[in-house]
Amino acid sequence: MKFNPFETSDPSKNCKHHFNDPSHVRRNIMLHHLSKVLWRKYNVCSMPIHKDDEVQMVRGHYKGQQIGKVVWVYRKEYVIYIKRVQCEKAKGTTVQWAFTHAM
Repeated sequence: MKFNPFETSDPSKNCKHHFNDPSHVRRNIMLHHLSKVLWRKYNVCSMPIHKDDEVQMVRGHYKGQQIGKVVWVYRKEYVIYIKRVQCEKAKGTTVQWAFTHAM
């Protein structure tokens, strides 16, 4: 049920707006949740992700294995690159693995 008559609930329009957002809006969409220690220290649950932040994976194949440092935040694609997480291509070269910001 729609509550606000001034905003659309059409999925295709919302998807279009999401992927056409400017960078300053994407910054606030790409939040990462803080640990409970940092949560109490800063009195906030989540913060925008930045380069050189230390992150720990909580979902997926790499969850709980290691704490990595954010190498690059690519807001256009809504992904982040973490320092020690790489994959090997068929040619033998290694590339950074891209993660969505919610991981």
